[in-house]
Amino acid sequence: MTADVHPHATPALFTSSGFTVLIPARMASSRLPDKPLADIAGLPMVVRVAQRALLSQATRVVVAADDERIVEACEAHGVQAILTRADHPSGSDRLAEACEQLGLDGHDCVVNVQGDEPLINPQLIDAVAQLLLQTPDASMGTAAHPIDRLEDYLNPNVVKVVRDAQGLAHYFSRAPIPFARDHAAQAWWNNPQALAGHDGFAPLRHVGIYSYRAGFLRRFPLLPPAPTEAMEALEQLRALWHGHKIAVHITHDAPGAGVDTPADLERVRALLG
Repeated sequence: MTADVHPHATPALFTSSGFTVLIPARMASSRLPDKPLADIAGLPMVVRVAQRALLSQATRVVVAADDERIVEACEAHGVQAILTRADHPSGSDRLAEACEQLGLDGHDCVVNVQGDEPLINPQLIDAVAQLLLQTPDASMGTAAHPIDRLEDYLNPNVVKVVRDAQGLAHYFSRAPIPFARDHAAQAWWNNPQALAGHDGFAPLRHVGIYSYRAGFLRRFPLLPPAPTEAMEALEQLRALWHGHKIAVHITHDAPGAGVDTPADLERVRALLG
């Protein structure tokens, strides 16, 4: 790793002038074609997401699109959008290009809000941005909320995270972590014997929202992929593998439903209609 991405260097705080929300949006979706433009109560989904983000304390909300049709739909509804390359291998690469186009660098704060989260809570966006002010040695911030159902704990599609005493991520996994050795396949967080005096401790479901220092975000795609990242199919493990810290905000409000499938779309349409 080169000197300018050394994970143990302590960066300065980003400025108090605010933060930028970037919303990556791409047309290709195997389960829901043209997903960003899906109509939800008269507006394209990506516009719905941007409108929610505009209710946060962000100084700017920008959609990073891979198709001119997304840009046109955003501009028709007063949402700033930029056109990025269509061949980016990941959302992080798209965000890195967006940072370059917008002139963001160094310690500017960027919050990545997914383009399929039309029910995103604006206060959660603010909290994840604030993490980087509160944790100056973290390169990233994210969020999680306590799991209360055993089926979610055991579900590999529900990503879990374990934090340390400073609120930093130990590890992210699709496996049920932390694993209670003597209470396997049980809701151990409801068992006083399993908690052994650690009342209130519970497994955490990772919420897919991130804050970054823009300089780190621009360099992140250049870091070699991690074996843990490949095994778990979780890109954030690359940052941990290379020694970067990820601060984790705990919210006790479960996030609103995201949209991955036609069924998800109909459910959100019913909520917002």
